Amino acid sequence: MVTIPFFVLNILLFLSSSAATPKSGADHDLVRSSCVHASYPSLCFRTLSSYSGPANTPRELAQAAVKVSLSRARKVSNYLSTSVTGYNKRERVALSDCVEQIDESMEELSKTLGELKHLRGETFEFQMSNAQTWVSAALTNEDTCLDGFEGVDGKVKSNVKRKITNVAKVTSNALYMINRLNESRGRHR
Repeated sequence: MVTIPFFVLNILLFLSSSAATPKSGADHDLVRSSCVHASYPSLCFRTLSSYSGPANTPRELAQAAVKVSLSRARKVSNYLSTSVTGYNKRERVALSDCVEQIDESMEELSKTLGELKHLRGETFEFQMSNAQTWVSAALTNEDTCLDGFEGVDGKVKSNVKRKITNVAKVTSNALYMINRLNESRGRHR
């Protein structure tokens, strides 16, 4: 992973924030301050500052990050499901296995979203533990998908790797937002 100096990151975030986003100043500031230490800060800022739903609190921001991840996973699953023609048997098997892994990731992310929507004070820690476990499992599934392409060369592998890596990055950022929410102990719920 490349380390970006903090001042360069702030400049990049500032420049990307000037690209007309629908967020108000306060919402924009929350996204910026929340994304600055994410695994992929510029991707985090770009996806969450342009998110069309509510993201006014740390809880809504975590939900938005999971929704972004779920949406990207769904698109990749649909793409992979429809692109199995024209490949050899080994590639088709890898694609099929990958679709299963991404579908499992979507289930994990959906469970996470449900948990985040219904956080309660008395069960907050348990619910956050569930959310962290499920998003971690989604990341594992995404990695497992890529493992299936060991020994496969060419265009199919590079296309899948690019798409899955993108999903894994937004999923990693979603896990970061969930961890931030957990650390805040649910303030601004």
